[in-house]
Order: sequence, then C-alpha cells, then structure tokens
Amino acid sequence: MGDNSIHICIPSPALQIISLLEDAGFEAWCVGGFVRDSIMGRPVHDVDLASSASWQQLKQLCEGAGIRTREIGIKHGTLTVLLDDEAIEVTTYRIDGAYSDNRHPDSVTAARSIEEDLKRRDFTINAMAYHPVRGLLDPFGGREDIERGLIRTVGDPRKRFQEDALRILRGCRFASQLGFQMDETTFQAALSQKSLLANVAKERIYDEMERLLLGAHVHEALMRCSGILAFPFPEIAAMVGCEQNTVYHIYSVWEHTAVAVESVAPDPVLRWAMFFHDMGKPAAKFEGPDGISHFYGHAKISVLMAKEIMDRMGFSNHRQAQILALVKRHDDVVEPQRRSVRRALARLEGRPELFRMLCEVKRADARAQAPMCAPRVDLADELEAVLDEILAEGEAFSLKSLAVNGRDAMEAGIPQGPAIGNALNAALEAVIEGALPNQREELLEFLRELSS
Repeated sequence: MGDNSIHICIPSPALQIISLLEDAGFEAWCVGGFVRDSIMGRPVHDVDLASSASWQQLKQLCEGAGIRTREIGIKHGTLTVLLDDEAIEVTTYRIDGAYSDNRHPDSVTAARSIEEDLKRRDFTINAMAYHPVRGLLDPFGGREDIERGLIRTVGDPRKRFQEDALRILRGCRFASQLGFQMDETTFQAALSQKSLLANVAKERIYDEMERLLLGAHVHEALMRCSGILAFPFPEIAAMVGCEQNTVYHIYSVWEHTAVAVESVAPDPVLRWAMFFHDMGKPAAKFEGPDGISHFYGHAKISVLMAKEIMDRMGFSNHRQAQILALVKRHDDVVEPQRRSVRRALARLEGRPELFRMLCEVKRADARAQAPMCAPRVDLADELEAVLDEILAEGEAFSLKSLAVNGRDAMEAGIPQGPAIGNALNAALEAVIEGALPNQREELLEFLRELSS
C-alpha cells in the first residue's frame, strides 16, 4: 500500500496512539507537516494523526488506557490526546462539504479511507501520510514536488482556493519557509483569486504574514508574491517598482524592503519593523532637477502607515510600541559617542534593549543599500560598544536612571506639579550633554538653583 523506501522516526507518544488505535481494529497514519518536514530533514514539532476511528471511539480507548484527552476541534472530528507532556491531534478521516464562506466547510462527513482524506488537503507536499509499517502513502506526488521545490495544490487550484482562501497566503508562507516556488498554475490561480482573502479574518492574515516574514527565504517570497500580498496589504503596491535614484541605493523600495527583512534576525518585532520602515517612501518621493530621488520625512509617513496596518490586524499595544519606535528612529543619525548614544536612548524611553534592536535595524538597512553603505554595519557595532560602556558605568539616559527623583526635587524647593517633571528633565538634559555628572549632590545643587 505504501512506499517503504523511506524511513521516518515517529516520536514514542504518537507510536503509542497508533498502536492503541490499531490494536482496537482501527487504522491510523501520521499526516501533514510532520511527514513533509521529516522527508526534508527539517526540524519537526507537532505530530498530527489521521484515523478511521471517530473522536468518540478514540476518547473511549484513551479513557480505558488512562490517557487524558481534550475535546478541542471535535466539531471537525479532532480530539487532542495528552501523552508524555505532548499534545497530539488525532482527526477522523473526513470529507469536507461545500465552503460557502471561502474559509470553513459547511459540513464534515467521515471518509472511508486515508486516500479520501488526503484528497481534501491543500498542497501535495502536505497530502502525504506515513505509517511505521506500511510506509509512505503519497497519492499526489508530494515527495517529487519536494525534490523539485514546488508548491502545487491537490487537484484544481481554483477550487482549492475557493474552498479556503487562507490557502493563498499559506502558499506564499510555504515559499518563504521552505524556499519553494508555487508552480505556475497554482500561482496564477492564487493571484487571480486573491480578492477571496477579504473573507479571511484579519487575525489569520496577521498570523500567516508573520510566519512568512520569519521564513528563511522571505526575500524571494516577498518579491514573487507581491501581487498577492498587495490585496491584504494594499500599502505595498506603491512600493513595488518605486525606484530609488540615489548613490545610496541599488534596489527599488520594495526589493530594498525584501532584502532588509531577510537581512535582520528572524525576530517578529525586527522583521515587521523592516517590513514597515520604508513604506512611506513612495508618498514622500520627489526628484530634483538633477534626477536624484529624495524621500524627506518618509519615516513619519511609514509610522502612520504601520500604525494603521497594525491597528486593523490586531497587533498588541506592546508590540506596536516597539515596532513604531524602530520605524520612527531607523534613519536617525547617531554618532558613536556617549552623548549621542545617551540622546538616542532617551528618545527610546531609556530602553537599552530597544536601542540594540535599533542597531539591528540599522545593520539590515545598510546591507540592503548600495555597497558604499557597508561601513554603516560597522557603525552599528560601534554604537553597541558605546552602549555597553554607558551601561557599565551607570551613566544616566532616562529619568529612571537619574540620581535624583521627584521627592528630591521638592526638597530642593521645586513646587509640586508640572514644574517637578520640567526640573528633572532639565537635569537629565544636563547629564546627557555632559554638563553635569549623574551624582546626587551635584544634581541637588542644580535643582536648588532652578528653584531660586
């Protein structure tokens, strides 16, 4: 029935569940991403199983064996089994009914075989099943598509995307994660039906886009899929083909963005910041009489556009604040001197970790510019070295790190109210400028002079 030329190591908890089911006369297979990633030699995480047993039958078997379960997803025939600190989803072979909302099946009915179950899946590389004895079941050529680096739907791509429009973004995400390309028929179907993404919840689009941005091959995915991504993110349409006629750039705004995203560490805040950082450039662009492009004020526009996107996508307030700070400050000139670094820290609310992230943003930005900008990478290294010196010596760069506080200001004669904040900010400014040391007695004297 299956191909035994390939061996996949199945974790013990999954093997136990397969044995539990098959000893009771049912059938069970490993399916989905676990099989795909195992064949590719990628790190594997969750193991999903498909079985001929109903979720109620599996639950009864687990209860008899003293195994805990969770009824998550039972509407679609999925029971979560908890074994050895692992949560394994087991889904009954199923056939999906019509998808009237372009997202979820209106009904689900039991399938008679694993082959019928695999027919309903999105891409061939995800439509394989593996059994420890029967081997690999690959009715749609998923293994060959892995070897060819292709993302291809199971059956008619237009029908697959009409059933569940999120699959359009999933195809783009797999391209970024795996370094594969959608085959031309699949790609054209995705491109022509991207408007179906209007029926997908913004939270799901946010999740898929973030996973795409974190992919190891995000540059190629962003370049190839820009026409698709422009539907949920219309702000990027103007970036595509927006040329940067300056000595500092060799790419259009969109390709510069794609290179910069891939050049920064795969951290969500950093990758989103690079995705947004130059989004305002098309709106800010003008060309002088010499034909040179200028983008004055683009960071402010980028902040506004990023804020609007993150609001509609449901980003948390904390993540928004981090990303917006990095986008706003990505072009700030910071010299590798203590005064300049202290000022930059003050603009970042005295958060050293955010300053380090800004250095990462500046490195990625430089790597995506013309070769003449390469020294800016070394400059970011110097800025972090200065930061380390400032932290090691306890220099002040925020009100929190100042050697005096509000109570000290009142004792020095500053009246209650806004005057206290103004006085402390003046003291901090003097310390940042190097006019005063961050020493309590000197600062108290400064406050007394202000109050007199």
